[in-house]
Amino acid sequence: ALAVLLCGRNLLLAGEKATGKNVLAQNLAAVFERPAWDISFHVNMDAAALIGSDTFHDGRVTFRPGPVYCCAQSGGFGILDEINMARNEALAVLLDFRRVIDVPGYDRIEVADDTRFIATMNYNYAGTRELNEALASRFVVIQMPPLAKEDLERLLKDQFPSLVTKYNKQFALLFNELQKKCENGELTEKALDLRGLIDAISLIKKGIPIRDALDLGITNKIFDSYEKELIRDVIASRFPLKLHNTEVFE
Repeated sequence: ALAVLLCGRNLLLAGEKATGKNVLAQNLAAVFERPAWDISFHVNMDAAALIGSDTFHDGRVTFRPGPVYCCAQSGGFGILDEINMARNEALAVLLDFRRVIDVPGYDRIEVADDTRFIATMNYNYAGTRELNEALASRFVVIQMPPLAKEDLERLLKDQFPSLVTKYNKQFALLFNELQKKCENGELTEKALDLRGLIDAISLIKKGIPIRDALDLGITNKIFDSYEKELIRDVIASRFPLKLHNTEVFE
């Protein structure tokens, strides 16, 4: 990733949920000490939202710059989240190989040499589609590997230093087992929620019973009754019903 950016190319991070795409993008901007703009794509995002639009200020119409405009002028890093959810007309502003951006009704600006775009994408989200071929050719693509159990243990230890080692491993194994069931088609991708797991552990630390906290963080986000029961069975195999919160944290 560092080599791609040093070569002046844009980067596309593709991978499943919970692989750290956005965290890596933000850390790359921090390593290069460049300002970063997070741009979340959705079906209603258009070119005006990226470049900028007219606004009324001090009794007159002025131009309000958008995130891509600011990024291009300052030589910053534009983090394009879920780029494969955007419409083609919204992405047209990124396709110009001359590194210039036309601002309709105003002027054209040259993209600063330090400007980089780091896009992220996940094919399994609802509303995503195949990436435009012309746009894909503007990026160097890195396939992000799935989160390994050892890496998750280190992440949880960093987030919760007082978490007992035994249960740190159990939470990592729980996530790993859900991950395998998603890969095998037994569960949908909704069950694989790293943020939900971290939220559940936070609730456990605050005194919420363990199984209730895991329901709040993971199980209740699933609306299929069969999947819910399957997730609860996985949780029950890892955490006894009588397990108390004080046993989980030192």
